[in-house]
Amino acid sequence: MTRSKLSRPGPQGTHSQPAAGIVSRIRLENFMCHSNIEIEFGDWVNFITGQNGSGKSAILTALCIAFGIRARSTQRAASLKDFIKNGCSYALVVVEIKNKGEDAFKKDIYGDHIVLERRITESTSTTTLKDCQGRKVSQKKDDLRELIEHFNIDVENPCVIMSQDRSREFLHSGNDKEKFKFFFKATLLQQVSELLQSIKGQLDAAYAIVDDLESSIRPILKELEELQEKIKSMEHVEEISRQVQQLKKKLAWSWVYDVDRQIEDLALKIEKLKGRIPTCQAKIDRQVVKVDELNTRLLENKENIAGMMEKTVQVRKLKDELQQNLSQATRVKLELDQEITRRTGLIQMLMRRFDRLTRQIEEIQDQHIKSTQAEESEMEEQLIILQSEVDSVTSDLERLKGEENVLFNNVSTTKDALNEIIREIEENERKKHDISSHVRSLQQQITNKVTAFGGDKVLNLLRTIERHHRRFRKAPIGPIGAHVALLRDDVWALAIEHAIGKLLNAFIVTNHKDSLILRECAKEAYYSNLQIIIYDFDRPLLNIPNNMLPQTNHPTTISVIHTEIPTIINVLVDQGNAERQVLVQDYEMGKSVAFGQKIPNLKEVYTVEGYRMFQRGSVETTLPPNKRIRTGRLCGSVDEQIKELEKEASRVSEHIRCGQKRKIDIEKVLKEFDGQIQHIKRQRLDTERFLASKNLKLRELKNVSQADVDSEHAPNVDELHKEIEKVKDEIHEKETEVEKLRARLSEAQEKASEFRQSFENLCESVKGEMDAFAEAERKIVLIEDDLHSAQKEKAHYEGIMQQKVLPDIKEAETLCEQLKLKREESYKKASIICLESELESLGGCKHSTPEQLSAHLNRLKDRFDRESKRFDETIDDLRMMYEVKERKVLHKRQVYADFHGKLNACQKALEMRWNKFERNAILLKRQLTWQFNGHLRKKGFSGHIKVNYEEKSLSIEVKMPQDASGRSVQDTRGLSGGERSFSTLCFALALHEMTEAPFRAMDEFDVFMDAVSRKISLDTLVEFAVAQGSQWIFISPHDISMVKAGERVKKQQMAAPRS
Repeated sequence: MTRSKLSRPGPQGTHSQPAAGIVSRIRLENFMCHSNIEIEFGDWVNFITGQNGSGKSAILTALCIAFGIRARSTQRAASLKDFIKNGCSYALVVVEIKNKGEDAFKKDIYGDHIVLERRITESTSTTTLKDCQGRKVSQKKDDLRELIEHFNIDVENPCVIMSQDRSREFLHSGNDKEKFKFFFKATLLQQVSELLQSIKGQLDAAYAIVDDLESSIRPILKELEELQEKIKSMEHVEEISRQVQQLKKKLAWSWVYDVDRQIEDLALKIEKLKGRIPTCQAKIDRQVVKVDELNTRLLENKENIAGMMEKTVQVRKLKDELQQNLSQATRVKLELDQEITRRTGLIQMLMRRFDRLTRQIEEIQDQHIKSTQAEESEMEEQLIILQSEVDSVTSDLERLKGEENVLFNNVSTTKDALNEIIREIEENERKKHDISSHVRSLQQQITNKVTAFGGDKVLNLLRTIERHHRRFRKAPIGPIGAHVALLRDDVWALAIEHAIGKLLNAFIVTNHKDSLILRECAKEAYYSNLQIIIYDFDRPLLNIPNNMLPQTNHPTTISVIHTEIPTIINVLVDQGNAERQVLVQDYEMGKSVAFGQKIPNLKEVYTVEGYRMFQRGSVETTLPPNKRIRTGRLCGSVDEQIKELEKEASRVSEHIRCGQKRKIDIEKVLKEFDGQIQHIKRQRLDTERFLASKNLKLRELKNVSQADVDSEHAPNVDELHKEIEKVKDEIHEKETEVEKLRARLSEAQEKASEFRQSFENLCESVKGEMDAFAEAERKIVLIEDDLHSAQKEKAHYEGIMQQKVLPDIKEAETLCEQLKLKREESYKKASIICLESELESLGGCKHSTPEQLSAHLNRLKDRFDRESKRFDETIDDLRMMYEVKERKVLHKRQVYADFHGKLNACQKALEMRWNKFERNAILLKRQLTWQFNGHLRKKGFSGHIKVNYEEKSLSIEVKMPQDASGRSVQDTRGLSGGERSFSTLCFALALHEMTEAPFRAMDEFDVFMDAVSRKISLDTLVEFAVAQGSQWIFISPHDISMVKAGERVKKQQMAAPRS
């Protein structure tokens, strides 16, 4: 950074000899018009004069180039290679700078002189710093910049080097803005202002960076909040784990207490069982006494019945024999009776046969007599009658068959009509069912729009997704239809449904893993065949160029729908080609757009009614609308749709009622036809049977007629007489056998009567003895029954004693011993888990069973497992992560707070610098006016300089001594050339006094001056330069003979240019 030294000169002669930073020599080779020239400068004032074109200004230009100024800044060339003399390949500028005194620059390295060498070629330019002995020290620009800053050499400052062009511009210009720029740059205020502005910009950028850094903490803060939520959830899991541990302790001791309860119950049971032994033994003893008594009674009765049995044995034997004889006689009687009845039946049958044969002989003889005369004529007449009857019946049969066929045809036609009506009724019922389902769907859609795109299944799926939302990388979007709306009215709803209806039920996920998770959720919600689309959610909204859209005035699918989610638009474009689907009003317009106009980028055309039209190659395809799609699910006027559907349902119901009425009428007609068919069929069958009988009679009659013709002799009845004689013999034989059987039957009846009388007499005689014996047997049976019951009761109680009471007692005692061992084992285990006193502090567990505690423990374990699976990390890991992130955030906040503190300090320092800068600017403005007036007074002028920092203008007011009115000249262009040059020179000298540099140079400073003004100016310049104490280089083409050379003034004349 160039440093500025604002100083006020002291009294004349107080400055010491300049030693550091002044130019002692400059040498040029092939630079501009110079081939090789070397000029030595004095330490104070140097004048270089010469004719125009002698290369005076080239010396200052070379001096500027040596100190690193750009070629364009010299206003003499566009690039450095332009300074190379014509016909040469390089240019060299060597400047020797004194390096003595207190302000010497790195004297231990460079010595008393510093050589600055600038070599320029066609392609490169190098700068070399050498010491006083000519050794190369450095070629770095930073070292040159450091040297320039050390000596405060700013060759671009017009107060340091005022070139020829700047001199003319400065001396001739009357523009206040340009003067302000000159003043602002010469006093280094511009450099300081730009530096402060740069610092302010850097501070603003630093504030913005710190703000960005602070904003970068927000995601970490969000992560901290999420970690805090996880930690809270995990603390809940820890609470569940603590409850699980407590329940384990309670469960361990509950087993001990449960065994104690079981032991107590068993002790009570054993006491109760032992109490049953005396009762059971008493019952056994009672039954033993009863059995003994019954055995005694049984023996007594058996002895009594034994005596009775000896007396009744013979009587019983006789009785059995009589009963057997009676039974046999009765059986023989019945057999004879049956045989007589059978033989009588045979006789009667033979008698009937005899009568029949006798009548047959008589009829044959009578018939032969009667039929002999008119047999032939009668036979022919019967044949004619039968034939006419056969023909008539055949005609009736054909008629009946024709009527039957007509009725069958009518029945077939009626059945077809009935089937058509049935199909119509079924179609209307199906249509009514579809309408009712659609109405229910729309009513459900009023409550929840989502149900239009999957019904209750999608609601279950959304609830399942909500339960598993933490598993997804990004929440799925869907169903698509729930996030899409029509921009205009509902006129395009049906067309949109046909165009992209299949995508409206779909869900969108961001990656394959999320699609697998969504598929699991769908399976859990019983949502089969769910359409899942994988699409990157981070992809921005697609920008479709116009040249890729259909070139038509008709709307497209993508233009009539709206959604807030860009991903849905991208999916409809990529998956459904919605931007290439054109919508039209009617069928004819659709055909024109799809097939007639050959529109580029057109894929499909959809009409308002749902027709789909497209062309693939030379094939034109038109698909009708889907009948099952009645309205679009994106339609907004759901109530109107419901009303229309209800009206349509009423119309369909009316059609169903009419169809059912027609069906009943046709069924009645069909039933009548069936009755007629059955009637005709019966008539036909009867006629067929009658015709068959007539044909049979006709054939028999013809056969009989032919037989009569063949045999004319009388009938033979000899065989019948023989058969009658045979029947007579059989009748006589059978009657003889019947008489014999009747005699045997009389004998059997008499014998049976005798046996029955003997049996009755015996029974009457032994009736008392048999009754007594029967009573004795009955008593024995009763005693045996009682004995058996008593023994059974005794065995029952003994079995209870041996199989129930005693084993139960033994089993209970064994179980009690086992429970005591189990109690000791459970007590040891429970004591290992926790002390019994600790259990009391947990509230005890005596009122809970192990089963209840186990069920509760299993529920808590399941809950613990479910909650634990939600997190991959442990709570300690989460807390550690939270602490790390929290320390990181605190550290960053502390760092950013320190940044803010430092920036605030810098801002405060900048504000202080701005305040100092403004104060210095005011002081410089005042100092400039004082110095300007001081120099004007040397010629008798007076003036004032007005500097306006806000408007960035500087105006000079000069008051001439010859102006009697005292009016000031505010525009220097109102002065003569010499006066303007002198006043401007005074302004420049005033600026020079306010700046400090080791050397200064002015080229053609006396332009536009007359001789008097030039003399006054030269005197003023020499006096000022000598008093200032720095090195001055003045270049002028005019005569300066009035300036006398001396110790501090050196004059040099440039050679005249070659013609």
